[in-house]
Amino acid sequence: MIFDRLKRFAIVLDCPELASPPVFSSGESVAGRVVLELSGEARLGALHLHAEGCAKVHWTESRSAGSSTAYTQSYSDQVDFLSHQETLLAPPDHGEVTVLPAGHHEFPFTFQLPETLATSFEGKHGSVRYWLKAKLHRPWASVKKAKKEFTVIEPIDINTPALLAPQAGAKEKLARAWYCNRGQVSISAKIDRKGYTPGEVIPIFAEIDNCTTRTVVPKAAIIQTQTFIARGNKKQKKSIVASIVGDSIAAGKREVWHGRALKIPPVGPSILQCRIIHVEYALKVCIDIPGTSKLFLELPLVIGTIPLHPFGSRTSSISSQYSVNIDWLRMGITDQPEAPPEYSSVVSGEETVGSLSPPCPEEASGILEGPFFAYIQEFRFRPPPLYSEVDPNPPSDNSARPRCMTC
Repeated sequence: MIFDRLKRFAIVLDCPELASPPVFSSGESVAGRVVLELSGEARLGALHLHAEGCAKVHWTESRSAGSSTAYTQSYSDQVDFLSHQETLLAPPDHGEVTVLPAGHHEFPFTFQLPETLATSFEGKHGSVRYWLKAKLHRPWASVKKAKKEFTVIEPIDINTPALLAPQAGAKEKLARAWYCNRGQVSISAKIDRKGYTPGEVIPIFAEIDNCTTRTVVPKAAIIQTQTFIARGNKKQKKSIVASIVGDSIAAGKREVWHGRALKIPPVGPSILQCRIIHVEYALKVCIDIPGTSKLFLELPLVIGTIPLHPFGSRTSSISSQYSVNIDWLRMGITDQPEAPPEYSSVVSGEETVGSLSPPCPEEASGILEGPFFAYIQEFRFRPPPLYSEVDPNPPSDNSARPRCMTC
């Protein structure tokens, strides 16, 4: 029986790291093979491969109409990103079948992903998924199926002017209790840039003035907002992915945060280009005021996949200070100017070269490759010229300018 002869039917993707799951991005080639293991000679029909990827959203809302009547409204939508089909084993002509001997058989395949994709995502009301399906047709037997899911991560490079720009804001609130004014609370906050990657630390610079008669407590958190869109309706889910609590501020006192650290945990990147699913982040600084509502200040964040280039950190720091001189000084918060780098941190040395080397391929996702980047690296690691008190190219006597004897 053919049921006993088909011992294995699976899809295997070519991946340099066998222990890690395969990860791709738009425009890349997906290569692999469909594996068959037969315990004996078997008669087979066609073997087809399907590659699919889509974003789906679905949720329901219940509404009551009167005291006893209720109805439920469903919302759903779908966007297809990938649809690829190919035949790995074609059936012979005249309705015949293919006979394979016992043993191990492989059917390789390769195809290119489209240029526009969305990052894989699993949410409460929607998801973005990619998978491969193989279907083996056999005479006098049911169709055998195999499925293999893979991950797509769209690169988001934070080394762009928009994501390297500092973010700042200020808000104030008049605290009231039982229609009596209790004073005013104000907050000014700033972060160095808009784009970060998981594992980085966000230094928060803030100034809180508590002019009320009560003690207030400052807090900061990274908020993830998942937005699902279907038929013109939206459904949102917000969650806190990281938070810190500052020291209590007594009445009439001021608190200054000189770069209070908030570490970004392992979270998925921002999804901004999908029509029906958005994943956005924000840094929210709030003041907990007893007896009244909280004061909130929100600064936008973008969680990327390509970290800050080592050779771009100095430039971003300078641009950040330039913005502080123009915009942030009027908020009354002073930053310590950054000292210039030591000479030893620029020239050769194993530790220094390691710190200036480009990110690993897993982090950079192949972005920092190519002859232009290699040329930049060669220029950066070239040692400085030797210093000498003697001019190595003295001017010749013929080139010296004649002096007037009468002067």
